[in-house]
Parts: sequence; structure tokens; C-alpha cells
Amino acid sequence: MEWIRAGTVWEPVSLIVLLLLLGSLLQGMRRGASGSARRLFFFVWDGILIIICLVLAGQIAGSLSPRAADWLSAHVEIPQRELSATSQAWYTFITSLRDFALLRYGILFLAAYLLLRFVASFLSPLLETLFASRQRPGRHESIERLPGGGAASRAAGAVFGTVHGAGRAFVFVAALFIYVSLSPNGIGSGLIQQSPLYMKASAVLEPVAGDMLADRGPVLAEAVQAEFQNVLQRKYEIVDYNIPAGIEQAALQITKDKTTEEEKARALYDWLGSRIAYDWDKADNYVENGIWKEQNPQDTFDTRKGVCIDVARLYAVMARASGLEVKVVTGTGLDGRGGSGPHAWNEVQIGGKNGTWIPLDATWASSGDWFNSPGFEATHILAT
Repeated sequence: MEWIRAGTVWEPVSLIVLLLLLGSLLQGMRRGASGSARRLFFFVWDGILIIICLVLAGQIAGSLSPRAADWLSAHVEIPQRELSATSQAWYTFITSLRDFALLRYGILFLAAYLLLRFVASFLSPLLETLFASRQRPGRHESIERLPGGGAASRAAGAVFGTVHGAGRAFVFVAALFIYVSLSPNGIGSGLIQQSPLYMKASAVLEPVAGDMLADRGPVLAEAVQAEFQNVLQRKYEIVDYNIPAGIEQAALQITKDKTTEEEKARALYDWLGSRIAYDWDKADNYVENGIWKEQNPQDTFDTRKGVCIDVARLYAVMARASGLEVKVVTGTGLDGRGGSGPHAWNEVQIGGKNGTWIPLDATWASSGDWFNSPGFEATHILAT
């Protein structure tokens, strides 16, 4: 009765479960007893095949991953020449596959699983043929031709269909349980956890997989996020493969195809905004412990990390090397949500000595376009 009461609270999870049950019940009535029984059998059979393929794919990926790493290390080398966009994408992928274990395992796992599923897809037609060959025509009179047989067949089909629907509903709720366990603050997680039916089902699933997901889920999620960041960084490493190690030479390389002062300023803004990561450890160490890690523009350029003043100083050095007049500006940055703090950015002169000074903030580039953007002064308050 508790499950029935939970299922009759009309919210998205229970409605989807109800639709799965009703849809399967109606399909069962339409197909009759034999058709529904066959569908239920192949539903269970397909579930077993999925589990087997997942386990085998994991074993294959684990075995091939170190061998693939050795082979790629011996055969993959970035050419010493200017790379096209297609070549940059290829070498980003192939070197990431070579160097990042989680990505390599994931690709091999997916490839192995798809191959195993393709092979397994030939088993179901064989079983269908076997079933058909065992049904001898004329051996039994069709149940639909017997008095009340059609109704009996539909009733039995409805029962088989309902069981099939219950299996579908279980898979659906289990998928929700995995999603909420791995991403408790994700999109829709709060709405899912408000469902009485989901909470009843999660109480059943918790002893089975809850502890494993609670222990390994967040670790796996963090590892995937870190791997994704590594791939993004590798993309920029490939794009910048021919960027010189010296700041001035790098600035000239970045702006070599730009003709106007604004184009050069924008190119440097885009490059620093996508290459220099914000050093949260440095910022937190200063706020919490009062310890400031001083670094010069070369340190920021080499480590690709820094806080706002470091990014602004590096931008200034690169801009001057490109022939631009530039300033490092300090003041207060407003985040638009009531927060504020000390901040640094740049101003570049466009149009010669009597030209206009335009503001830009490469540190904030990942959050939007802060190159001479409208309303820049509303969020960047000059120190007085």
C-alpha cells in the first residue's frame, strides 16, 4: 500500500513510471500471451547481454590500455611545422589518448562494448529462429479460436506486459538513482528527490549500490572533470606548439597576422584569456593565511597560472612587445551578485598617441567578453 500511495502522488517520476506500465500493459493485450511472453523473455535476455558485455568490455579495456599507451608513445610525435586546424584537432586527440589514462580507458571501453554488442546482436535472431522452429503448425489449436480464448490470451498478455513494464520502470528509476548519486546538485536532482516513489525505490537500491556510488561516484566525477580539463589544456598546447618560449617572441608570433592596434590587442586578450588558468590556491593562501606568492610575468607565462595582477602584468609585457601602449590598472571588481574584491586589468591605447584608451580584462575572459565591453566601468571600479 505504501508503494501504491507513493505512486499515486502526481509528479514527473511517478507519471513516467505510470506511462511505462500502461504502455506495456496495452502492448501486452495487443500482442496476446505468446507475443508478450516472447517480448518479456527478450527484454530479460537483452539485460543479461548488456551486463555481460559491460563486464567483458571493462576487462578488455583494462588489458589493452597499457599496451595502447606504449604503442602510441612509440609512434606518435607532433611534427615540427605549422599545423592546420584539422591536424591540431587530430594531435590533440591522439596525444591525449596517449597521455591520459582515464580518457584512454574510456575510449577503449566504449569501443569494446560497441563491438561486443554488435556481435551479441546476432544472437537474438538466432533465438527467434529457434523459437519459431519449435512451434509446429497444427500441434495446438490457436487459443484465439477457442471459446473465450481471445480474451484469455489478451489477459495473459496484459500480465506479461505489466511485468515487462515493471522491468522498464525499474531500469528508469535505477538510472535516476545513479544520476542523483553521482550528481546530487545536478540539474533536476532536487526535483527527482522530491518524488515519493523515487524515495521508496532508492531505499531499496541504497543497500545494493548506494555505498559504492557514494564512495566512488564523487571521485569518478572529479577524475572525469580533471581529465576533461587536461584535454582542453592539451588542445592549447598543440595550438601553441610553435609559440616561442620567450614572452616577446611569443607576442610577436601571436600578433604576426594582425594589422591594426585593436586586432593585436584582441589577439593577445584571446590568447591570455584561454591559456592562463586562475591560480585559486595562490588566491586562497593569501585570503586565508595572508601569504602572498610573488611572481614575475615570465613565471606566469611559464606556469600558465596566475591571479588578476599576474595576468595583467603579463598582458602588458606582451602588448608592449607588439608595439602597443598599455597600462596595468588596479581597483575593485564587482561580480554582479553583491560580491567585490581587489582586482587588476589593462587599458590599451588605440589610434596612436592621441587615440582612445580601451579597457580589457583577460582574467575574466572565461566568463564572457571583457574586451572593451559595454558596461565595463560598472563592474571595474578604478582605485582612487
